Amino acid sequence: MTSISPAVAVPAVLPKRRSVVVDFCRQQSLGAVSFAVIVVMMFAGMFSELVAPYDPLQIDFGSILAPPSWDHWMGTDAFGRDIFSRIIFGSRTALVIGFTSAFIGASLGAMLGVASAYFGGKIDDWIQRFVDILLAFPIIVLALVVVAAFRKTTVAGVDVNLIVAIAIPILPRVARVVRAAALSVRVMPYVDAARAAGYSNRRIIFRHMAPNVVAPYLIMFTAFIAQAILLEASLSFLGLGVTEPTAAWGLMLSGNAADFYREAPWLILFPGIAISLAVFAFNLFGDSLRDYLDPRFKV
Repeated sequence: MTSISPAVAVPAVLPKRRSVVVDFCRQQSLGAVSFAVIVVMMFAGMFSELVAPYDPLQIDFGSILAPPSWDHWMGTDAFGRDIFSRIIFGSRTALVIGFTSAFIGASLGAMLGVASAYFGGKIDDWIQRFVDILLAFPIIVLALVVVAAFRKTTVAGVDVNLIVAIAIPILPRVARVVRAAALSVRVMPYVDAARAAGYSNRRIIFRHMAPNVVAPYLIMFTAFIAQAILLEASLSFLGLGVTEPTAAWGLMLSGNAADFYREAPWLILFPGIAISLAVFAFNLFGDSLRDYLDPRFKV
């Protein structure tokens, strides 16, 4: 009777598969760093009342335009308000508007892209011409048009008009990318099998096509959060976004900051760094997510 050689014996315990998070951090170190920055921003936004040393609306006429010090790490503005506290509360404004507008714009764009690819024909032509019209406008111009066209509406302290103005420019760009991915999914055998089985168009789109375009959707959604934060800051800087006394990064760069930036450069330095860091973190995380999810970038 022959025995199995120890050299070819099957191990009793198979090695555990690494988690997706650990695998992502090992492959995309810069993406992991950018994700850590995003987590810090989210923590600061959710627990602003606990993190901020001062009330962002508190006016102190005895500390007007005070330079950075131990009492005020980033100085104060023309009303004596603590800039560090306003930047922390501004992260909440940026993330709420950025996430909400990017989610709405990316989700509607993904739905249009999948529907356009699935139905084809005249429906595809009409949707793509609508997308072409929206793409003809620069993002900031289209956002300005939407803000000017609709009356300001506030729900739970959030400017709905501003969110819609930022979401609309995102919609056509996501629709075009998702449509390209959905076109390759439409010709797959399982889609033809679903049609032959008599499944409804709705079921085929949401059960068979939409799950297979999640990767490009997530990549675009993450990248356009950065674009939404930058658009919110731009519109607030122009006086068409968030208004006083709400703490917002773009709003901190306008008004008195433009008048006193020579005498008090910290008025524009620290809000500008906050905007740049947030945009850079989301852009870098989106690029890293694309490299991780897209098999064409695998080494």
